[in-house]
Amino acid sequence: MRTDAPSRSGPDLRHHGDAEVRGAGLVDLAVNVRAGTPPPWLRDRIAASLTGLAAYPDGAAARAAVAARHGRPEEEVLLTSGAAEAFVLLARTLRPRRAVVVHPQFTEPEAALRDAGHAVERVLLRPEDGFRLDPAAVPEDADLVVAGNPTNPTSVLHPAAGLAALARPGRVLVVDEAFADTVPGEPESLAARRDLPGLVVLRSLTKTWGLAGLRVGYLLAAAPQAAALARSQPLWPVSSPALAAAEACCTPRALAEAEEAARTTAVHRARLLAGLAAVPGVRVHGEPAASFVLLELPGAAAVRERLRAAGFAVRRGDTFPGLGPDFLRVAVRDPDTTDAFLAALAGCREG
Repeated sequence: MRTDAPSRSGPDLRHHGDAEVRGAGLVDLAVNVRAGTPPPWLRDRIAASLTGLAAYPDGAAARAAVAARHGRPEEEVLLTSGAAEAFVLLARTLRPRRAVVVHPQFTEPEAALRDAGHAVERVLLRPEDGFRLDPAAVPEDADLVVAGNPTNPTSVLHPAAGLAALARPGRVLVVDEAFADTVPGEPESLAARRDLPGLVVLRSLTKTWGLAGLRVGYLLAAAPQAAALARSQPLWPVSSPALAAAEACCTPRALAEAEEAARTTAVHRARLLAGLAAVPGVRVHGEPAASFVLLELPGAAAVRERLRAAGFAVRRGDTFPGLGPDFLRVAVRDPDTTDAFLAALAGCREG
């Protein structure tokens, strides 16, 4: 684990999994959105909201639903146009003296900070440590720290206690929990914690509910911090259909469905991991906990191209700081899709 200042010629922070499948007609293992979503009942709720498009969006009901879902006051909830917007708001609002991003992780927080003119340092987690975070590796004088949990692309779930240990007065601690609801019971979530100074938790509805095209997410923070970030938003930043989706996804029915989906994902992930263990040269570091798996294998770039020729899209790993050309990220899918992918992967390795 080390701290680095990024170079100008580093990884492409703006490359995302959707680029792997756009217009290609491939089996999508590159984007971490649950297959078969949004479910019919959610599509119906979104469609019903279209009759009210003449009115300006009113986020009150959705904000109240999110607040109740996490046991927080409404003033500690900020609805955003996708969780990614929250990174832009943070970059525009904060004035960090020493900003640190824990990598490998989703690259948008660093990209947003750099675009806003902030210098960024990286704490790089190592595969030989299972991509586990040691809180002591974060510089003591860092006044902005960004980490993911569970982390994209490593699928590692860090202990909540370790992340909580990073919180202190004078520091903003941003925890990206976009994939928290892919873990049964969300055991390491900090979303309900109101006692940690400077904590900002980001959440997405994209992954479990298949709403990437709708752009809806939210952040949880102390009321003054949430209000300061809201002042950086444009008017009516979240559309009425997106607000309807946010409200619907916080109902008891939706939460129960998300929990069942997380448990199913865990079963399907175990099947994928067992199959990967049987493919020569493939290695998975750490203990994956989310809806995707990071694997390492020699010549991964060439294997990725062979997989495309075989009809499968996977996410390249070299655009994540701390990784390199021998890493690939693979989404967890149903058993039939997984078995077909594993057969293709074995054939590509032999080739």
